[in-house]
Amino acid sequence: MNEAAANRTLVPGIEAIVIGASAGGVEALLTVFGELPVGFGLPIIAVLHLPDERRSHLAEVFDRRVAMPVVEARDKEMIKPGTLYFAGPGYHLSVEHDHSLSLSQEDRVHHSRPAIDFLFESAGDTYGSGLLAILLTGANQDGARGLAQVKQKGGTTVVQDPTEARVAVMPRAALALHTPDHILSLSQIGLLLASLEYSPC
Repeated sequence: MNEAAANRTLVPGIEAIVIGASAGGVEALLTVFGELPVGFGLPIIAVLHLPDERRSHLAEVFDRRVAMPVVEARDKEMIKPGTLYFAGPGYHLSVEHDHSLSLSQEDRVHHSRPAIDFLFESAGDTYGSGLLAILLTGANQDGARGLAQVKQKGGTTVVQDPTEARVAVMPRAALALHTPDHILSLSQIGLLLASLEYSPC
């Protein structure tokens, strides 16, 4: 299964990618996104658990290291192809049916705001089988339920191999709840993303 994961025919029709991580997530995301080619055409929306009180520097850090535009998500912003969006601190980030982003301050999920579940569930509702959802290293259960819902809506799910994750709690929680399409190392996840073709509807 792992070797075939980089085969571009394996995951056809992807329109958007959502990705969630917590403890160890910055390094994990840099590894994954380091594989992306210049001109990568799909939008990527990421939630990385952050302390509430600080302004996030994720967009600046990743913008210097990733071959695509990187921005902090803004409320009501339309999702553009080939752009990496990060959830900012203190707000849940969700995807609306018109493919715009929405920020909200509803209750925390698994002590987190932004919560991965919020993003995954809303994106699954919007994109259905066109969504690729990826859950990486982390120290709580956030993302497991959202990933299972993406699968129920027909999306493709990927979990970082827990034996390789810096903190395995999050990947293991996801595996306890559902069987993902792929369990991959970070470099394999990067290769899978790099193999995806952007085909606007």
